[in-house]
Amino acid sequence: MEFETWDPIYEAICRDFGYPRAGDEEARDVLASLTTPFDLARLSAIDGATVAIAGAGPSLETDGALESARDADVVIAASTAADVLAAHEIPVDCMVTDLDKNPETVQRLTAIDVPVAVHAHGDNVPEIRRVVPDCEDEYVLPTTQASPSGPVQNFGGFTDGDRAAFLADHLGAAHLVFVGWDFDDESVDAVKADKLAWAERLLYWLEQRRDERFAVLDGRRSEIETGIETGVLGGELELE
Repeated sequence: MEFETWDPIYEAICRDFGYPRAGDEEARDVLASLTTPFDLARLSAIDGATVAIAGAGPSLETDGALESARDADVVIAASTAADVLAAHEIPVDCMVTDLDKNPETVQRLTAIDVPVAVHAHGDNVPEIRRVVPDCEDEYVLPTTQASPSGPVQNFGGFTDGDRAAFLADHLGAAHLVFVGWDFDDESVDAVKADKLAWAERLLYWLEQRRDERFAVLDGRRSEIETGIETGVLGGELELE
């Protein structure tokens, strides 16, 4: 995805949550100073594959979700989903994280040659400075939700989970399968609930861009607030 396509959505997210772009840009620059360009060929197995996008919701530990992850050609895990899958002896091919929960997993995976997409945003500069220097640099894929700069890339997406989906899309995945996604998880706080609502919107947009129907959205599409009426997402993004 070109940043020019993503930028209007990024602006809407910043307005919705009150995030200043300057904070994201500062974090991006810190991450850039600690990393080198990532060779996307390390994730070439995604091209043409069925990719399981593993969220960290409670449903990930159900038999159906675990079986779907096992059956996929490639598994991309969001945050602590990597730990849950490891506990069930399901290897991941990539992890996506903003370093908010399990930095030791990030370091462990890069040490065994598993790429980790480390995301920079305005609230995680201390974590970036603490965790990234102890990772195997060639297996750190630095990302941002602001404009890309230096080695830091932007494939689209906002939360760890939907960023994983946008990464798989960028790398040519044939099919996306979603496991461990719980949009209606009542255990999360209000901010997390708002983030899940944005993740749902973004997956709705992505499936239209891909001309693919994601089962995780079945029964939900008619209720998804795209924000067209209020300008959150413009009609030019074809969300109608």
